[in-house]
Amino acid sequence: MLDVHRLRLLREFAERGTIAATAAALGYTPSAVSQQLAALEREAGAALLDRSARAAELTDAGRRLVAHAAEILALIEAAEADLSAQEPVGRVAISAFPTAAVAFAPALTRTVRAHEGLTLLLRQTGGSEGLRQVRAGQVDVAIVDDWTGRTPAAQSGGLRFYPLVRDSLVLVVPRRHWVSDQREPVALHQLRNESWLAPPAGEPSRRAVDRVLARAGGVPEAPWEFEGLATILSLVARGIGIAVLPRLTLAAGEGRVVVRELPGRSPARNVYAVARESGVRRPSVAVILAALTAAARNLARHEPARPPG
Repeated sequence: MLDVHRLRLLREFAERGTIAATAAALGYTPSAVSQQLAALEREAGAALLDRSARAAELTDAGRRLVAHAAEILALIEAAEADLSAQEPVGRVAISAFPTAAVAFAPALTRTVRAHEGLTLLLRQTGGSEGLRQVRAGQVDVAIVDDWTGRTPAAQSGGLRFYPLVRDSLVLVVPRRHWVSDQREPVALHQLRNESWLAPPAGEPSRRAVDRVLARAGGVPEAPWEFEGLATILSLVARGIGIAVLPRLTLAAGEGRVVVRELPGRSPARNVYAVARESGVRRPSVAVILAALTAAARNLARHEPARPPG
C-alpha cells in the first residue's frame, strides 16, 4: 500500500527538482528524503527516480505517480471534510506575507476564540512561497499579493482565490513633517531633498514605488533601502525619512506617522486568500476564510476616501 506521507514527499520533489531542495523545504536531511522515496519505490514496485552521482529526476513511472498523488491527496482531504464535525475543529495552518499577517491576525484570533475546538498556525512567507505551500498541502490557506493587476480565475489549478483588498500606495511622513498638515495630494517633486526610504531593488513593492517616483521626476535617485515594510514604517515614525508604502502596512499600528494621498491614480496590489478546492468544504477552513473576507471589508470601510487627483 502506498504511504500518503511519502506521496506528499514525491510531489514536493516533483516541484523542487532536487532531493536537497526537497529536504530543505520540509526540514529533513537529504538522506532521510532519499530513504523515504526509496521506500515509496518498493511500495509502488517501480523505479520512480532515475538517480546519478550528482542528481535525480523522475522516471516516467514517477511522473505518472505524481499525477495520481495530486488526485489521491485531494480525495483524502475531501473525505476528511465530509466526515468532519459541523463545528470547526482542529488546526488551520495559514501562510501570509508579513504586512498581511499583522493586518489579519486580530480577526483570526477572534475567530479561534469563538470556536473552542479550533487552533491556528500563522506563518509569514514571502513571494510565491505561500501559493506553493497551499498547493503542496503544507498550509490550508495562503494570503498572497499580486502587483500585476491580472485577476486570477476564482478557481485555478485546484486552488480557489478569494479577493480581499486592493492595497494602494500612500505617502508616509513623520507626524511633525512639514507636509503633514496639508490636505491636498502632495507634489512629490517638492520632496526631492528629503531622505527617502524604500524596499530593496527588485522587490515587487519597490518596483511599484519606483513607478511613482519616476512619474514625479525621479525623486529620489538613490533611496535608502531596508528589508521589511514594517521596518521602514518604524524608521519614518522616528523621523529618519519618508516613504511610499502600501496602506496595509499601517495595520502595524505605528501612530507617529501621517498618511498623505499620492497625486493621480496610485499603484496598488491585490490581496487574495487562497485555499485548495478540496479543502474549502472543511468547516475549520471555511470559518477562517469567512473571517478573512469580513476583516477585509472592515479594512476597506476604514480606508479614507482618496481626494480627486
